[in-house]
Amino acid sequence: MDECLICGAPLEYLENSEPMECVICHRKIDSKTRCVKGHYVCDECHTAGLDMITGLCLVETSINPIEIIQKMMAMPFCHTHGPEHHVMVGAALLTAYRNAGGDIDLPVALSEMISRGKKVPGGACGFWGACGAGISSGMFVSIITKSTPLAQEPFALSHKMTARSLNAIADIGGPRCCKRDSYLSILSAIEFVKEHFNIEMKADKIVCTYSSQNNQCIGIRCPFFKGRKEC
Repeated sequence: MDECLICGAPLEYLENSEPMECVICHRKIDSKTRCVKGHYVCDECHTAGLDMITGLCLVETSINPIEIIQKMMAMPFCHTHGPEHHVMVGAALLTAYRNAGGDIDLPVALSEMISRGKKVPGGACGFWGACGAGISSGMFVSIITKSTPLAQEPFALSHKMTARSLNAIADIGGPRCCKRDSYLSILSAIEFVKEHFNIEMKADKIVCTYSSQNNQCIGIRCPFFKGRKEC
C-alpha cells in the first residue's frame, strides 16, 4: 500500500518541516512527511535496494523503457510511491536509449543517474512544484548530452525535456501517483528523443496494475486506468 511502511497508517503532510527520527536508521532529518501515528522513514531507507536496478539494466536488451521500468517496479525495493521513482525513470530511459542505438557508456550513465536522482526528495511533486519523475527525464537528457551549467544546447534540451514531462503531469492534476507520473514522463521522453536525437524507443499501451494499492487513485481521470474506455 501507499501508506506508512512501518504500520500501514495513512501519511500526513505538514505545513512546515520538523526534525524527525527515522525509525529504521535513527538519523534525525527535517521532514514534512510522517504517518498519523508518528512514524518517519527517511528517503535513504525508503530507497534501500535501489542499486539493484544496475544489474537489471546492464543485461536488458529492450528498447521499451516502459517495459524496463515495470520490471523495476516489480522488484522488492520499489513501493507504490516513493523517491525511488526519481531514479528509475531516468535509468529505464538510459537503458532503452542505449539499446536503441544511443551512444553512451551505460554503466557510467546509470551510476550518475542514481547519484543525481537520489538527491530529489520524496514529496518534491507537492512541495517543489516539480515531480521527481519529470525531473528524472530531464536528468536523462542532461546525461546523454553531457550538459553542464555552462552548456548551451544541452542546457536548453534538458530543461525542455523536464518542462514537457511536467506539463503532461500537470495536465492530469493531483493527487500524486508515482506510477502515473513515471509513465507520463517516459512517454514524453520517447517523443522528445525521437524529435531531437533521431533515436526511436518503443512503448506499448500501458494498463496500470497498481490502482488497488493506491488509496488516492484518480480512476478514469488517469490515462492508464484499466477501467478507462477510449473515446
